[in-house]
Amino acid sequence: MRGNVADVIDTSRVMVSISAGRVQLTDRRTERRWSVEVEAYRLATFPVTQAEYAQVTGERPSASTGDRRPVESVSWWDAIRFCNARSAQEGLRPAYRVDGEHVDWDVAADGYRLPTEAEWEYACRAGTTGPRYGPLDDIAWYRDNSGGHVHEVGGRQPNAWGLYDMLGNVWDWCWDVYDAQVYGSYRVLRGGGWFDEHWSCRASVRRRSHPTFTVDDVGFRLARSG
Repeated sequence: MRGNVADVIDTSRVMVSISAGRVQLTDRRTERRWSVEVEAYRLATFPVTQAEYAQVTGERPSASTGDRRPVESVSWWDAIRFCNARSAQEGLRPAYRVDGEHVDWDVAADGYRLPTEAEWEYACRAGTTGPRYGPLDDIAWYRDNSGGHVHEVGGRQPNAWGLYDMLGNVWDWCWDVYDAQVYGSYRVLRGGGWFDEHWSCRASVRRRSHPTFTVDDVGFRLARSG
């Protein structure tokens, strides 16, 4: 049964406006570096919570329990469908056109979407150039301090742009295909999770997984264009 909108802890509607800029991405596997121009966009202050996901979809797929905990055990496809459903619920133009197992991004749409990995890293860094935007124990839930479970969103310090849980707690699905020639349809994951060692919780770390993959330390956060 879907929750009452008034009862939902609606953190994903709180979004930070991020100005245009440039970010350099790196891939340790291929030793490739490339720069990306990022246009102005908005990014959710927190990952999507279990309460928000249930209100939109009527489902609670997470392995853990807690309205303010980030939704996890969701696939990339689940995240895409959530974006479109939430957009429709609010009278916005959906960002994705889905046809069977194919999806196109309507870049002119004003609805919710996943961030690109360039947008994600640009926002995570928040003007910093090091591996993290602060001391790891202060900003992230990871293997050494998580107690072996996911935590409520916003429990660690935000970055300079007011974004919480960019590192640790749950990985974030991004829009991008990781490497089509080698991994086919696998999509990018960013940020590290509560089960990860410290070296996975860095702004530059890229992971990938099949878009149907689900696990208890992978979630997502919302973006909007413009």
